[in-house]
Amino acid sequence: MTRITRLSQLDLSASYSYADYLTWRLTDAVELIKGRIQLMSPAPNVKHQRLSIYLGSHLFFYFENKPCQVFSALFDVRLYDRTKSLLANKDITTVVQPDICIIRDKEKLDEQGCNGAPDWIIEILSKGNSKKEVKIKHALYAESGVTEYWLIYPYEEVIHQFVLNDETRQYQLHNSYAGDDVAAPYLFPDLAIDLPTLFKDV
Repeated sequence: MTRITRLSQLDLSASYSYADYLTWRLTDAVELIKGRIQLMSPAPNVKHQRLSIYLGSHLFFYFENKPCQVFSALFDVRLYDRTKSLLANKDITTVVQPDICIIRDKEKLDEQGCNGAPDWIIEILSKGNSKKEVKIKHALYAESGVTEYWLIYPYEEVIHQFVLNDETRQYQLHNSYAGDDVAAPYLFPDLAIDLPTLFKDV
């Protein structure tokens, strides 16, 4: 079997599974969206990194003694329609790398990452990936049952907070935060994220 170490060895128009993905040894970071390879944006810039580190550490200390775990990219999250039961690697066709995700159900965690939808996903947008996050992943996270989804716009210093409607299986804009606001997750309302502190020096 040929060892896959370069994207040029793969057919970008073909459909792949998570089982295929696990055999690759690529230097490029990729995601699978319904079987199709999606190239990830170039290495995050300074704004993105500062936000990710600050927010990740803030969440880590908040959840330290709680039954939740926080993970940041690169971390494999396997997604599929939430109405389906647990799938084998060969039957999973979507694996993403959210910037930050929070998982309450430890049964979803294994050596490879998270098998199923996290409870809360945070994506920090850069100028090169906003179309993917806003359109493709918005629908994907709703379909797979991610309860809460945040989009952070570093340049505008804005957070859009979406919450899943269980009946329609669609996201509703729950809140938008900007300026001197204090953002609070729908799932964890006592967690306060002060926007001036979050965006300080960004």
